[in-house]
Amino acid sequence: MANKASSRLEWRINVPDGTSKVLEPESGAVGKIWVGLKGCMGIIVWKVWRVLEHAWHIGVADPRKVIHCIKVGLALSIVSLFYYMRPLYDDFGGNSAMWAVMTVVVVFEYTVGATFYKCINRVIATFLAGALGVGIHLVAEQSGDQLKPIILGISVFLFASAATFSRFIPSVKARFDYGAMIFILTFSLVSVSGYRVVELFELAHLRLSTIAIGTSLCILVTMLFCPVWAGCELHHLIHQNMEKLADSLDGCVTEYFKENGSEKDLNKKMQGYKCVLNSKAAEESMANFARWEPTHGRFNFRHPWKQYLKIGASLRNCAYCIETLNSCISSENQAPPCLRKHFSNKCMKASSYSINVLKELAITIKKMKKSSNIDVKVAEMNFAVEELVDALKSLPTTHFIATTTGEESTKAKVEGVEGSEYPSPITKVLPLVKVVSLMVEITTRIGGVVNAVEELARLAEFKAAKDGKPKQNQPTDKLVSDH
Repeated sequence: MANKASSRLEWRINVPDGTSKVLEPESGAVGKIWVGLKGCMGIIVWKVWRVLEHAWHIGVADPRKVIHCIKVGLALSIVSLFYYMRPLYDDFGGNSAMWAVMTVVVVFEYTVGATFYKCINRVIATFLAGALGVGIHLVAEQSGDQLKPIILGISVFLFASAATFSRFIPSVKARFDYGAMIFILTFSLVSVSGYRVVELFELAHLRLSTIAIGTSLCILVTMLFCPVWAGCELHHLIHQNMEKLADSLDGCVTEYFKENGSEKDLNKKMQGYKCVLNSKAAEESMANFARWEPTHGRFNFRHPWKQYLKIGASLRNCAYCIETLNSCISSENQAPPCLRKHFSNKCMKASSYSINVLKELAITIKKMKKSSNIDVKVAEMNFAVEELVDALKSLPTTHFIATTTGEESTKAKVEGVEGSEYPSPITKVLPLVKVVSLMVEITTRIGGVVNAVEELARLAEFKAAKDGKPKQNQPTDKLVSDH
């Protein structure tokens, strides 16, 4: 009876509202372990779910990435037949077939140009290194057992050092860096191998055959099934950057002069220039891979891809100025509202014409057709800049009188008489002068973008627009030089 009574003992605690609660006894060690395991499993399941959700969003945003994964799986499945089909396995052997699988894994890239780059580099580097290694082995065999290790060691040192140094040369690094690395690897493996010359010939033949099969399979799969061309990606990137730059300029000027507009949309527009500033590495990589691609679509084999890099550099020059203009918006030292209102119309006009020029250039890039009215738009932009510069020159003789009641300005009056007894302090004028100067500088740099796009149109032989013939040999950079 005592045991039954003790088993029914309960601990209660009184709470302020007059009620009591029963305290549950602590669970044992097994219960604590079980609770801990359930907590860990819950965290693991939650993290796995977050990863799957993130992967789903990536696939929905760009289905081509999912297609690329399928292409890689297809290429590996086909090359695996060297193992699963007995006749192929007997002809090539297990070790040689393994090189075909490794080749597919290593050289299969997202874009066609990147795949061509690695395939061609790998085949040429393997052939050169194998032939050179066999030749060095043949010379070492004829020199006797004592000189053989010396000759092989010296050859490895010289060729590996020379190939490594070539990777520091910019032109070689840009186009043959992967080939130089494969050359070092293959030559070193051939040189230090203990095979005889006859066996090396057979080994080199099998290795080249399997690598050729792997690279050919990669090229066929990447070109036949939903190809992603690096040239098209570069072309689309430059077009997008132009539109983002125009939106950023529009957003910054609108925000500074407080025009009507959604604050969320303005903030999104103003951040577009950051994409332009961060696109240099992507542009250089795409331009390098695009040069390896065969003719496709509207792009010929010798399409002037380097000119896209010049356009990208011109766009970044504009983006730097827009970044500085954006910093002026968030600066604590601001010009008085009356000063900003005085320059509002002229700055908005110059901004509007500059945006029109950028959008016209974006259309030129997108359609690959010469614009028939780019000269007119540039002339309008230049005229607006001249008006803005004239207004800026007249600023020292213009004085602004602002009377305030409480905390808000009630009236702003403009007097054009020199010697007024109410001159504006220089600290109030400088922020606006900086903004106006940046606007003039941005239009000047847009002229550089116009020249770069016109050079691309000439080199790539863009067709004339249907609505008229473009004016030839007419300068488009007649911007104000005394700002």
